[in-house]
Amino acid sequence: MILFLETVNQILTAGVAITAFSLLLYALTFNLKNRVAMAFAVVMVCVVIVFTAEAIGSVAMTVPQIEFWLRLQWVGVILLPAIYLHFSDILLATTGKPSRWRRRWAVRVVYAASIIFLISLPTGLFVGPIRMDQPPAPHLEPTAITGIFTLFYLTIMGLTGFNLVRAYRRTTTPTSSRRMAYLIMGSLAPALGSFPYLLFGSQLVANHPVSFWLMAILSNFLVVGLLILMAYAVAFFGVSWPDRVVRRRLFKWLMRGPFTGSLTLAIATVTSRILNMVGSTYTPLVSILMVATIVLSEYLITVFSPLGEKVLFYGMDQADVSTLRKLEDRLLTQNDLRQFMEMVLGAICDQLQVAGAYIAGMNEESVDLIIKVGHARFEEAGVSDQLQRLVADNDAIPDWFKWGEDILVPLMSENGEEDQEVLLGLLGITGIGDRALEEEQVRALKFFSNRAKLALIERKVQQQVFQSLQTLSPEMDRIQRIRAAGGYTGSDLNPNHDEEDAIAEKMSRWVKDALTHYWGGPKLTDNPLMEFQVVQHEMNNHDGNQANALRAVLRKAIDQVRPEGERRFTGEWVLFNILEMKFMEGRKVRDVAIRLAVSEADLYRKQRVAIEAVANSIMDMEFQIQNQPMNKQKTVD
Repeated sequence: MILFLETVNQILTAGVAITAFSLLLYALTFNLKNRVAMAFAVVMVCVVIVFTAEAIGSVAMTVPQIEFWLRLQWVGVILLPAIYLHFSDILLATTGKPSRWRRRWAVRVVYAASIIFLISLPTGLFVGPIRMDQPPAPHLEPTAITGIFTLFYLTIMGLTGFNLVRAYRRTTTPTSSRRMAYLIMGSLAPALGSFPYLLFGSQLVANHPVSFWLMAILSNFLVVGLLILMAYAVAFFGVSWPDRVVRRRLFKWLMRGPFTGSLTLAIATVTSRILNMVGSTYTPLVSILMVATIVLSEYLITVFSPLGEKVLFYGMDQADVSTLRKLEDRLLTQNDLRQFMEMVLGAICDQLQVAGAYIAGMNEESVDLIIKVGHARFEEAGVSDQLQRLVADNDAIPDWFKWGEDILVPLMSENGEEDQEVLLGLLGITGIGDRALEEEQVRALKFFSNRAKLALIERKVQQQVFQSLQTLSPEMDRIQRIRAAGGYTGSDLNPNHDEEDAIAEKMSRWVKDALTHYWGGPKLTDNPLMEFQVVQHEMNNHDGNQANALRAVLRKAIDQVRPEGERRFTGEWVLFNILEMKFMEGRKVRDVAIRLAVSEADLYRKQRVAIEAVANSIMDMEFQIQNQPMNKQKTVD
């Protein structure tokens, strides 16, 4: 019975270490820039040290190995009070109660005391020699300094709890109060579960070993649950994602990390112990079961996690989320469409045995090559104007017509205005104009031209979708930033935070002025953007010339708006083309509107979106510069 309970406890101890390490990686991956999340990550480091050392020490074979791991466990225990107090101080500051001097100095003093205790650990003064002869488990003998540290530990944890309660009382909304309560309850896990209680209770538990192991198992279960609760509360600090995204991401992380790792470890440990009991030496079975557990767990998570997410997280939003998922799964990127068109053209060339084929799209003022395979007459000069006149001269557009040695197949949309078909583009086939097509080739040509027509229709729809997303992105980013700012502090939700909108408006105006005088003028040289650190930093690359530095920053921001691939005059390129043609090339508004096939009113609306996108890019660059280690300013605790 005792052996069984000890094995279960070892598995759970390792599970706590795996969970803490996974949550540490989660904080470092998704929430690195927030101070509360960083402090939580450091707390997880201590928990990882404590429970990893305990797990390895419980299965170590020699006395020196056991003693080494038990002493290493104390590293995490000694550092935990100072880190916890610092964590509570940062948390209290997020509720609008920054430290003036007392809490700041208290944190520094506690860190100094922890370092002193840490220095005494390898000397044998902090804890004594190992005791192997006293059940239920090996432990180190306490000393006088151990008693002093225990009093220190309890005192600092009490101060930490006091700060956490103050932070809870300062929350003003039901949501922030609930999450702060989760955080306070979750914070009990490292504080209560990490201290090695065998120091002072070894004599008592020696008489009740079954009760001890049952309490240890229950404690480890509780620690895992509270750690997850604490991570759940911290996950909302400073992030701009919707709540459902935070929950879903944490849920998947826990299932693929702690759950899979702990289950694999449990099966491997139990299998190994059973094989040892029956005297078998077939160790490959353990490896086989570990691999099978990992693969099967990942398979089950992949299959059933969408159902679990729908039930647990989406609620009334299931229809909206389902639509978003379908859009994500079915929406074709420009590269996807290009590959599809290449496949269609390649099939045409193979079927008709021709040297090349191409698809051209119709604009108001030109015919632009979209894609070609093999040879195409678009390589010649003036082809676009020739095709424009050729189409204009044909009042009734036939199924196909000749253009020199090429055949052109008009690609018509089925739902134009007033139930009339609209010419979307042309499918060109090279070097077949003088050939008589066989009936089978005619059927193939109609089939593939229909495929090309569907590709152009899809391309047009995709351009509208991406253009709408680009238009909505600045507004969505601003809403998410406001959500992130107001996640916990009630003061952040006050009407005074309409100033954020005013700042964004000023930023857009500064960017517009700078772009207007991009090639020289007072709106560039006297622009407030000159005071930004990103511009000051860029001056190092431009011999101290502020104007050139600001131009370089603007150029980088515009390049971040640029889609991937070769420049085109399509919907997804409209913001970049406006910036490039209007400000970089200095064209007139009317010329730009004609070239982009939009009205002047629509052009001004899209120009505003493009300028906001550039402003957001510059703000992101400024934030990155300010948060570089060499440029970080000292934060007031």
